[in-house]
Amino acid sequence: MTHVFFNPVRSVYGVGSLTSLTALVDGRKAALVTFPEARALGLVHRIEQLLGPSLVQVIDDVRPNPDVRELRALYEAFWGAPEQADLLIAVGGGSAIDTAKALMVGTTDGSFGELIRALEAGKGFTPTRLKPLIAVPTTAGTGSEVTPWATIWDQAAQKKYSLHLPQTWPSVALLDPELMLSLPASVTLQSGLDALSHALEAIWNVNANPVSDTFAVAAVQEIFATLPALMGALNNVQLRGRMALAALKAGMAFSNTRTALAHSISYEMTLRHGLPHGIACAFPLPLVLARAIGRDAARDAVLQQALGPLTDAPGRLSAFIEGLGVGTHFADYGVSDAEAERMVAHALTGARGRNFIGSAPALEAEAA
Repeated sequence: MTHVFFNPVRSVYGVGSLTSLTALVDGRKAALVTFPEARALGLVHRIEQLLGPSLVQVIDDVRPNPDVRELRALYEAFWGAPEQADLLIAVGGGSAIDTAKALMVGTTDGSFGELIRALEAGKGFTPTRLKPLIAVPTTAGTGSEVTPWATIWDQAAQKKYSLHLPQTWPSVALLDPELMLSLPASVTLQSGLDALSHALEAIWNVNANPVSDTFAVAAVQEIFATLPALMGALNNVQLRGRMALAALKAGMAFSNTRTALAHSISYEMTLRHGLPHGIACAFPLPLVLARAIGRDAARDAVLQQALGPLTDAPGRLSAFIEGLGVGTHFADYGVSDAEAERMVAHALTGARGRNFIGSAPALEAEAA
């Protein structure tokens, strides 16, 4: 059987590697996309010092879970003067990087409508203009720095869209663990569990391959070893670095497989119950693991590499997550058994749910 693994992102890693930004920009005009607190944390000032006159624009009002209402004005202002910047630099968590990915791809007339119509129809579009992206994550979790996907939300319509085009891969992922030292415990935990979810979802996935498995297994093992220690030592740059690498490996894994059932469940939990993404996709992991075990002998073997003996693996995974203070049952979040059953059934029909080895399409393909 032939397998293909593809990831075009150049990764730059190391404590203090933010200084590489000067050479990476190389005198081009750059627009910075970041979160509101970045200025108070001194991040904007550091980048201003590194880039000098090359930094021509700062967009520092990116909010969590970028919504179409906020993105429209931002997008149209950016593409209203496309000559202003040659490239984008996203500094922040998944929301900052996802916002920058939406800004990367220009429509013919610079209007946001064409992009939204394509997302609503579930279709891609061919951008007529493109800005390269340097992604600088300040969290260890989303993996967005090495994937082509951006999540765009429409809270008013209670919908979530996935933007993914051949053009939305970042050019460079720059990981500096020092940038993660200021993360509060809550965000450290949420992002770390998001990375765990990415790694496990890449294993119980119909699109898994030997290369993605290598990254996923390493990520799971590193997160199990590192995340609890990091939660007790948030100022430890070595532990921050280990989590950054684990999240990068998880990102590399699901950059080729996409996510699966736990993420499909998470979208409704975030939209309807306001659960932060990292918690929403991590709490159902033991439930999904129990459904995955025994579906495919080859996948069981990889899960065993990552988690150890599978006999009691769902219980041990639940104990790990609950040991970090996160409930692993729908009832912990006010969801009744009936609603939970409906939610899982619905999640299995979604694009990400169909990637799960226990979904109906996966089982039909196996039987064929």
